[in-house]
Amino acid sequence: MAPPVKNIISFLNKEAPFSLAESWDNVGLLIGNPEQEITSILIGLDPTNSLIDEALVLGANTVITHHPVIFRPIPAINTANPEGKLLEKALVNKIAIIACHTNLDSAADGVSDILGSLLGLTGLTPLLPANKEKPAETTGLGRIGSFSTPVATGDFIQQVMEALNLRSLQVAGKIPEMITTVAVCGGSGSDLATEAFARKADIYLSAEIKHDTAIWAGENNFCVIDATHFATEQPSVGLLAEKLKRAADREKWNITIRQSESEHHPFTQIDRNYSTRV
Repeated sequence: MAPPVKNIISFLNKEAPFSLAESWDNVGLLIGNPEQEITSILIGLDPTNSLIDEALVLGANTVITHHPVIFRPIPAINTANPEGKLLEKALVNKIAIIACHTNLDSAADGVSDILGSLLGLTGLTPLLPANKEKPAETTGLGRIGSFSTPVATGDFIQQVMEALNLRSLQVAGKIPEMITTVAVCGGSGSDLATEAFARKADIYLSAEIKHDTAIWAGENNFCVIDATHFATEQPSVGLLAEKLKRAADREKWNITIRQSESEHHPFTQIDRNYSTRV
């Protein structure tokens, strides 16, 4: 049985309730017909033209991304520019596009859970619970957890770079020699640094750390690591794929579920030896 798009929407709403999304966000079915029968699903982090092209090659008529394809109101659709071209391509080829953004950030077993697990942390709980009056709450932004035995900083840094496929990290503040408690937040989490500090984390790992947050970390001898937006959220693509594959087996959905192989980190690294000939 090939399910309609609305069945996938219903499943996602149970796994990562859309009600958990921040008020400024845009999640759920953003393009497409909820009654359309699914051929196959492609999952990616960002809604890009290359992702839609990949879906077309694979014969996937449903795309799920973390970041929403329509985020702010669109005053006009110019199909000569990349944004308009993407929308045209999706509509002409009847490709449904679904977003699971901040709802997946706050959901139990969501973006920051998989990030913390990849780093070897256990006992993960929300860094900023959705409901502060419920200590046992499992939903909320970021996660804080610990290692069963303290880990040397060098080993931790290597673990981060290997787990997130990074060659370097940006670090602000004092790096502790040994690490037990770590707070993480996949994606843009600069604003949660003070919460991590208040919760007695030895290190806070996130992305898009602001200049003033880095200065604050230095002043407070608190270690903050910027591991990039892409690297800290990309593991959630595999997480969504696994969740959907298990659901497909359980519900006997006759569909193929893949995660993108075309996506890559939007930044490349260059050093002082960079040559324009490269």
